[in-house]
Amino acid sequence: MTARRSVAILLAPCREAVSGVSTHLDLLLRSRLGQEFALVHFQVGSEGRSEGKVGRLTRLLFSPILLAAGILRRGAALVHLNTSLNAGAYWRDLAYVCVARVCGARVLYQVHGGALPQHFFRGNRLFTAFLRWTLLLPDAIVVLARSELEAYQRFVPRQQVLALPNSIDWTAYARLQHEPSDPAMPLRLVYIGRLAREKGLYELLRAVRLVDTQGTGVRLVVAGSGPDDSPLRRYAVELGIENLVSFAGPVYGKDKINLLGAADVFVLASYAEGLPYALLESMAAGVPVIATRVGAIPDVLVSGLHGLFVPLHESHAIARAIAMLEADRELLARMGTACRARISEFYSIDRLAAEFCELYSALCATKRTKVRQFADKIVTTIVDR
Repeated sequence: MTARRSVAILLAPCREAVSGVSTHLDLLLRSRLGQEFALVHFQVGSEGRSEGKVGRLTRLLFSPILLAAGILRRGAALVHLNTSLNAGAYWRDLAYVCVARVCGARVLYQVHGGALPQHFFRGNRLFTAFLRWTLLLPDAIVVLARSELEAYQRFVPRQQVLALPNSIDWTAYARLQHEPSDPAMPLRLVYIGRLAREKGLYELLRAVRLVDTQGTGVRLVVAGSGPDDSPLRRYAVELGIENLVSFAGPVYGKDKINLLGAADVFVLASYAEGLPYALLESMAAGVPVIATRVGAIPDVLVSGLHGLFVPLHESHAIARAIAMLEADRELLARMGTACRARISEFYSIDRLAAEFCELYSALCATKRTKVRQFADKIVTTIVDR
């Protein structure tokens, strides 16, 4: 007789939404985790929905009740909440944490970026104390980066906090035959993600103009959508580089893999990040990275080995990094090989799914000592990475 699988409810946006959390959810649902546990998706947030103010208010009022009904009806042992520490998500998701606890489910609180807890309420001592209390309600907290791990451990030392970085399905990229461009041809740059100012895209466009005026051959493909789509197109025209920059719109699946397969360098000059899937995918494709030292990116990228770090808001620094890699295609090729090895060894979905399987099992066993043992093991693994 086959043993009944424990039910885990995963709270996240629509699977079809253009979102890192949606990608995370989809990967977990299709992984080994979905074979060992009965995973149920409970949609939260506005991403992937078409609703007015009344619809949004109705959803916010009734979704905690629907979650409670889902937990009780399915006998769910665990609620895995995927959230971010920002004002909208925190207050919304606090209701879900309380509902899950009242219904007797274990709670895993996974933070995908946002503010560090010490800075969330900007020094308000009363609200900061309240945040500290609410962060003790989950049975464990998962973050993406070492810096976040250290911050949360200092803020809630009595809580079980683990760092489990995002991972990707490596198999599609393992088959990709990436060939660096001919040194006589322009360097092929790519950006994939949300088109917004905080992604450092205006600095990137200025850097393209700088390297072009210095005689460095370069082409840039910007793929994605967002509020700055039209402004960025206009800015490229203002800079006189519209012939060097193409806007591809959102790319998915094979189109994304093919785009990365034809690129030489992935550029991500963001002001803030968690652990971007586009970064992991580009490295898996053998594409070195020019990036800012934010979020979990320094945990993945070793400067000089997998790419180069640049300061925030520094177009000239981005231009210098581009020119350096354009001039040394052999270095670029070595970086590409190192990128693929880095992702295959440490950032495959198989590894992450195995870690979540162990964590889910420890939580469902209802003994916090088991969670502590798993947390200690993960900390050791992170140091080894």
